[in-house]
Amino acid sequence: MSTATPATAVQAADIITEGRSPGPAKPRKSRIRSAYPTWFFIPAIALYVIFFAIPTFSSFYFSLTRWSLFDSQFIGFANYVQFFQDPQLYTSFIHTFIYAFLTSAAKVVIGFLLALLLTGPVVGRGYLRAIVFFPVLLSTIGVGILWKSLLDPFHGMVNAVLGFFGLPQPGWFTDPNLALYSIAGVDIWKGVGIATLIFMAGIVAIPSEYFEAARIDGASSWQILRRITIPLSRGATATVIILSLIGGLRSFDIIWATTGGGPGFTSDVLASVIYKQYQAGFYGLSTAGNVILFLVVTAIMVPLSYVLNRKQVEL
Repeated sequence: MSTATPATAVQAADIITEGRSPGPAKPRKSRIRSAYPTWFFIPAIALYVIFFAIPTFSSFYFSLTRWSLFDSQFIGFANYVQFFQDPQLYTSFIHTFIYAFLTSAAKVVIGFLLALLLTGPVVGRGYLRAIVFFPVLLSTIGVGILWKSLLDPFHGMVNAVLGFFGLPQPGWFTDPNLALYSIAGVDIWKGVGIATLIFMAGIVAIPSEYFEAARIDGASSWQILRRITIPLSRGATATVIILSLIGGLRSFDIIWATTGGGPGFTSDVLASVIYKQYQAGFYGLSTAGNVILFLVVTAIMVPLSYVLNRKQVEL
């Protein structure tokens, strides 16, 4: 009968205690995090710095100067003082907010209703989806020119049809009381396709089990809409509100293509006032206006994004 020596017993006890198989001890490898994945961030960081960070900080600097293409002179906050003394500024601020909130609200409501229709069992659903999204693919300037021709008060097709039925023929872009709202209508027509697409994605992503369970429990269509579809589309709603509101606050091209801010200054928004100052050669003043527009959009969108995304619906 063999007996274990004290050294062998101690070694066996160490093996059992450490939970490892007998054998030569291997040196423990230190875990060093590889820097390889970090290299993939470099192109994105470079593009961000070149196309956003540098132009942004340059704009802040040049807004404090009187500059041309060849030289600049530092003048402090004189451009901002002059900009806020512009008599068009107050009116353009009001027009900007009216235009932004009107177009944003309409895109949310119309886009959601169209998404409900186009995700249901409607005949020709694919064709209707293409029709709704088609205006998004068109150039904004082209859309402005097209609707300027269609809504011409004397030779436009819309007024011709209205006159045929004996209805009033308003000056859509020439009436000071209608110009801004007519442009907003054109903007809604062009941009509602994006809102519809986002809402469709949000509705399709809702698990079908919720709808089936609600129908088994005897819920009506209105109850399903109010209790399931609308709450679970909160993320899509927040996205549409944010995107459409940002677009409305900084809208310029469709306004310039239709009325140029007229008649008079009745459809001028902040962006069109800035462009007119640039046209007049006040480059530092227009740069200060761009900084103000950037700060206004940021001041509205940051808290709004926080409020909209604070409470997420848990599936």
